[in-house]
Amino acid sequence: RQFLHSLTGTAAGLVLASPWRNVFADTADRSLSFFHTHTGEHLKLTYFSDGIYHAEALKEINHCLRDFRSNEIRPIDSRLLDILHIVQNTCNSKGTFEVISGYRSPNTNQLLRAQGHGVAEHSLHMEGKAIDVRLTDVDTAYLKKAAASLKRGGVGYYAQSDFVHMDTGRVRYW
Repeated sequence: RQFLHSLTGTAAGLVLASPWRNVFADTADRSLSFFHTHTGEHLKLTYFSDGIYHAEALKEINHCLRDFRSNEIRPIDSRLLDILHIVQNTCNSKGTFEVISGYRSPNTNQLLRAQGHGVAEHSLHMEGKAIDVRLTDVDTAYLKKAAASLKRGGVGYYAQSDFVHMDTGRVRYW
């Protein structure tokens, strides 16, 4: 019995002292605001509260971040939304994410590659795991640094086009 009591205490201590603590304890509201630069659509909502993701809010986000060329919709990875939320908080921003590209269908991705836009053949945009954005009240160079500091996926900085790519893939920077 002493062993089990000791083990329980150790496990609880590890959770409370580890980076996983926030995963288990975080029930704070998570909200995002988007403006899609190609469709002109605005969306502001809370997608997570009381420890759960809200299906209706996720559905609205999926629609807003659809492939605007084909109107195809794919679920957006909730981890990507969480990255955006954390980055926004890291930047102390109250701004809106201006979306350049969210989900991209395989056909759209292939078209953009053929046009020489520097699009990856196996882009995570095609899986709903990547987004190209800027944040209205944050310099994009700073936005890139904030996103990279999380070490939660890929971060690309496109200074000339003034946007940052974020994804939930392996950690890498360009």
